[in-house]
Amino acid sequence: MKTTPAQKWWQTAVFYQIYPRSFADGNRDGIGDLAGMRSRLDYLKDLGIDAIWLSPHYPSPMCDCGYDVSDYIGVAPEYGTLDEFKQFLDEAHQRSIRVILDLVLNHTSDQHAWFQESRSSLDNPKRDWYIWKKGKDGQPPNDWSSTFGGPAWEHDPLTGEYYYHFFFKSQPDLNWHNPQVREAMWGVVRFWFRLGVDGFRLDAVGTIFEDERWKDNKLPYRVDDMHAFSKAAHTPAEQRQVHRKWMKLFEKQVDLPGVHPLMQELRRVVDEFNDRVLVGETEDISFYGSGDDELHLSFNFPLMHTRLITPAWVRANQAARLVALPPGAWPCNTLGNHDSSRMISRFGDGEHDRELAEVNLAMLLFIKGTPFLYNGEEIGMTDYLISDINQIRDPLSNHIYNLEIKSGTNSQEAALIAARHGRDICRTPMQWKNAPNGGFCPESVTPWLPVNPNYAKGINVEQQLADPLSLLQAYRLLLGVRKQNPALQAGEYLPVLTGSRSVLAFTRTTPGQTCLVAINYTPKKRTVRVPELNQVSRVILASKTGGHPSTGGKLVLQPYEVWVGELSGA
Repeated sequence: MKTTPAQKWWQTAVFYQIYPRSFADGNRDGIGDLAGMRSRLDYLKDLGIDAIWLSPHYPSPMCDCGYDVSDYIGVAPEYGTLDEFKQFLDEAHQRSIRVILDLVLNHTSDQHAWFQESRSSLDNPKRDWYIWKKGKDGQPPNDWSSTFGGPAWEHDPLTGEYYYHFFFKSQPDLNWHNPQVREAMWGVVRFWFRLGVDGFRLDAVGTIFEDERWKDNKLPYRVDDMHAFSKAAHTPAEQRQVHRKWMKLFEKQVDLPGVHPLMQELRRVVDEFNDRVLVGETEDISFYGSGDDELHLSFNFPLMHTRLITPAWVRANQAARLVALPPGAWPCNTLGNHDSSRMISRFGDGEHDRELAEVNLAMLLFIKGTPFLYNGEEIGMTDYLISDINQIRDPLSNHIYNLEIKSGTNSQEAALIAARHGRDICRTPMQWKNAPNGGFCPESVTPWLPVNPNYAKGINVEQQLADPLSLLQAYRLLLGVRKQNPALQAGEYLPVLTGSRSVLAFTRTTPGQTCLVAINYTPKKRTVRVPELNQVSRVILASKTGGHPSTGGKLVLQPYEVWVGELSGA
């Protein structure tokens, strides 16, 4: 069966995010690399992956785990060489797996040659490539905050001025008002496209421009106060209040109107090449533009912004999201990434984690839109709290640790709080087998981050490949069902059983096929009546025993069952 001809590859594909340092260590030095990724391409092919999103692979001092880029057209030496990247790309394409790269537009590393030139003198030709301002009475130009803590301005003693950084001080913001900056970055885009790269995921697109009046916020709190506010917010109302404070704090630094013309300009560059895709790290649907002149995809982050995924939550999310999309725009859904607590740790209940992971995956794969998976979730990897501050690598965690120490928290508790609110918890190395270091690297080598010891409890690839009832096998099954049924890839979405608290049900319809999906989100057997069941011509999937329709439009679903049927007359 073939997909609808009008569909683009990125609309029907399943993407898999690889965090390079943590995926596979090919040269046995404790750091993931291109050789390791290349050795696992068959694993990804067999899993059912169509495209890889590769987190930053560029040369970097790694002050922010690669998001501080020092050379946009190179490869980090610890990952390999440009020739090795070409080999990885070629071998992925040989397996019909596309590859998109992370592109950091907002800032560079302070070690990038552009910034080194910019800071060298007041009259350097690249001075205006970054945002430089004079201070006021020995203080920064204004009271703006960096999102990761402290002021958004860093004094540079060489020239006596301050440079602006929305993120860490090692990440100075580019001045996108300068046409030379735009041309230089569009040159980067063209470089990778000419090598054969299939697209880009754009990091933090909403942060590219700032309010050029540069006026103070004049708020009674700064970003470092937000950590204390968040710790004290226990109820939904309190959490909403913290969110409002956060938005107010950064209203002059995020989502300024100039971003949209810039995205349109970038889209014109992308359209010079065939079949490429732009994915934005933003939930703002305005970045689709008219539906076909800015980003191709924008993440539906609201879907994952909950402690518990329920049928009602999914229905409400889809009702709001799909209606709001501009004509021609295609949805994009995910439940995890390198910045978020792992899926099981967020949505599990400690008793039915395996089952909840399966039903959440079915939901993600079968609702309308392009799904993005994160490496390791297919085996049920969980958050790992690194209690030793000396082993923590995330600079955000280190900043939180220092805030806690200043507030009087003891060092052990401060380290746990820092780990819990940082990003190392979801970046620990991939667990390949029940062996020292989870098979990520040899026992004699120290991995760049500690490996979660639960690899010895069956949370590893090797054991789950041998277990027909494992989560990994469920992933392979569900990905196969999606791939074999065009309606589940490209069909229009229509909810059914809209009042059910326990069962998520909907149809997906293309001109040639209609599928009915029913997912039991509870640990109890459920019987539902769906008139569409009378039209079922074939059962595509019944993940548990007894999940077949009976007469009278009645369906018996076992606990946490995923059921898919094809309707006649499509």
